[in-house]
Amino acid sequence: MSAVRPPPAPPSWAGSLLTVGVTGTNGKTSTTAMIGAMLASLARPVARVTTVGSFLDDEWLDVPGHYEGFLETMRRCVAAGGKYASIELTSEALSLGFAKAWPCRVGVFTNLSQDHADAHGTMEQYLACKAQLFMALPRGGVAVLNARDEAAELLAEVVPAGVEIVRYGVPSRGDAWAPADLAAHSVRLDYEGTSFELEPSLRFPDLPAMLHIRAIGEIFVENAMAALGGALAAGVPAVDATMALARVAPPPGRFQLVHERPYVVVDYAHTPDALMRTLQTARRLCAGRLSVVFGAGGERDRVKRPLLGAAARGADRVILTSDNPRSEDPLAIVSEIAKGLGEHGDVVREMDRADAIRRSLRDASPDDLVLIAGKGHERTQEAAGVQLAFADESIVRALFAT
Repeated sequence: MSAVRPPPAPPSWAGSLLTVGVTGTNGKTSTTAMIGAMLASLARPVARVTTVGSFLDDEWLDVPGHYEGFLETMRRCVAAGGKYASIELTSEALSLGFAKAWPCRVGVFTNLSQDHADAHGTMEQYLACKAQLFMALPRGGVAVLNARDEAAELLAEVVPAGVEIVRYGVPSRGDAWAPADLAAHSVRLDYEGTSFELEPSLRFPDLPAMLHIRAIGEIFVENAMAALGGALAAGVPAVDATMALARVAPPPGRFQLVHERPYVVVDYAHTPDALMRTLQTARRLCAGRLSVVFGAGGERDRVKRPLLGAAARGADRVILTSDNPRSEDPLAIVSEIAKGLGEHGDVVREMDRADAIRRSLRDASPDDLVLIAGKGHERTQEAAGVQLAFADESIVRALFAT
């Protein structure tokens, strides 16, 4: 058995960038994008690294998706006079020692739910990987934690002495384990975005009473609160932060409306919690029938498959299909998902994902909403060892263009 390679030491110039790192199960990409937009009010360019890509402000960088590519993004930011970075940290990256290979001044935790059982084995080990970010924060750093996620209560116990804790929360996540410094309520949404009220904060008294964001859904309110905590912790004035937050566009494939009447939404939701919450948002907007098209990735967390089925009960019609089956039989994956659907009355299996999308739209009325979930921004589909060009959004647009 080969020894585990220790993570590299940070480059000597790493400290010239104040870095905000974001981890959690869902909402990392959206939260990272929001933080990047707010940091830009202090200095440009801002380096932003997410699963969607690497950017200097809104300029996409053609760099590899590994540590050397990450360092190249940071080098370019420093060379251009940048002082800030907003980065998404997966549990896999943290498990390999990323928190020691690159210093984060601020750590942000979104939430924890079922995912990556194939990689980490148990939820305890999964959380332990996330905890690496917060355990590595330096004296004078800040941990931004979800006051309504019980996993964050455990993270608070490992935050080092001398690291400040900022807590945020929204009621939809559940009961609070501690008072929140940033708390949202009275959420209202439509196809133009989401509005919500902020509770008065003794810690951040300059915040407005109400905010509006362009992203659609209560889950994005939670992301916005996490991002706001991260930006304020990094030194962004409250007025500048909230103005930037109102302008930022959601990342592609995150409750992305690609057609109206019928309403068709593409979303990356691929965990039970994300799918449930995305369907709740869709239900609030939908005046007609709500349909969902989704599957699950092959060679990945099998535990969550029936849980995805249970989450899909929130739709009137369910079309089960292929996701990224990899080397698994897509029909076998779908059969595992179907176990969680129980006696749901309207369930269709269509293994060709493009045909599944077409089928969902064939008889949709103008008031119906079709949610196509699981792949979001992805532009390929992995099956039998082959990467095929495939984008949910493109299938929808091509269908309505004919």
